[in-house]
Amino acid sequence: MAMTNPLQFIQQVRAEIAKVVWPTRREVLLTTVMVFIMATLTAIFFAIVDLLIRGGLQAVLNMFG
Repeated sequence: MAMTNPLQFIQQVRAEIAKVVWPTRREVLLTTVMVFIMATLTAIFFAIVDLLIRGGLQAVLNMFG
């Protein structure tokens, strides 16, 4: 693997950083809101599944207990 000198390395890094397309403030806000909405929906879904499984197990255990 060929070593590049530090000046070339810094120039290459700056060239790559210049290619990065940074999100706008609006895009960041929208994606953040979407993450919170999806996390909330996922939490609600798993809470309902947990309640159903718990209720089912209690019904089965009460039948045999």
